[in-house]
Amino acid sequence: MRRRKSIFDDGFQSYLTEGAELVGDAGIPMLMHLDNVQIPVDILPFGKANVCKNRRQYIHFYQHDKEFSRVLTATTRYLELLKLYDGVITPDCSMQIGQAPCLQQANTYMNRAVGYYLQRNGIPVIPNIRWSDESSFAYCFLGVHPGSIVSISTHGCIQSAEQRQMFRIGLEAMLDAIHPVSVLVHGFMPDDVFGSYLNQVDFHRYASEFERTHRKRGA
Repeated sequence: MRRRKSIFDDGFQSYLTEGAELVGDAGIPMLMHLDNVQIPVDILPFGKANVCKNRRQYIHFYQHDKEFSRVLTATTRYLELLKLYDGVITPDCSMQIGQAPCLQQANTYMNRAVGYYLQRNGIPVIPNIRWSDESSFAYCFLGVHPGSIVSISTHGCIQSAEQRQMFRIGLEAMLDAIHPVSVLVHGFMPDDVFGSYLNQVDFHRYASEFERTHRKRGA
């Protein structure tokens, strides 16, 4: 007799967080405290993982959400591909000012859930930290052990004076909440945002794909 399919769609992939501690009111999965990560030699967007021959890189997801949504909904399918590389920076699920808090919490949840699952399967993981405004600070830093290596992106986030101010406020809040040992920065590091913190933590900058593409074109 054929088993009837459940009418419920587990869109949050509950298998990702089996065994994980859920922290905070939002129930964000806690990443494991492992000592198997390193400062990346370089980073590579997920969209190029299938064609790149240089595997001495960490895969990142600093792309439009639609470019990596399949990793969130079918994570197991990409395990073997991701294992070919030095490690993975957790998915950069969008968090925008004015976006419903429940969506921002869900995106933080998926960021950590995928990271936890990859850790359980032996992949070195660096947590990507994303915030919107001060209202997101209650949950967007959860699930990351103090003293971790973390990653952030400025690409598309510091275009206006208001955005730069908010990014600086979020950066300070993140440093206070996590006390990371090192921070990877995808994109530019303007002094009016980062200058006050350069002596507090070890920063490592990586050019965005936009920047690399324009370098090649000589722009």
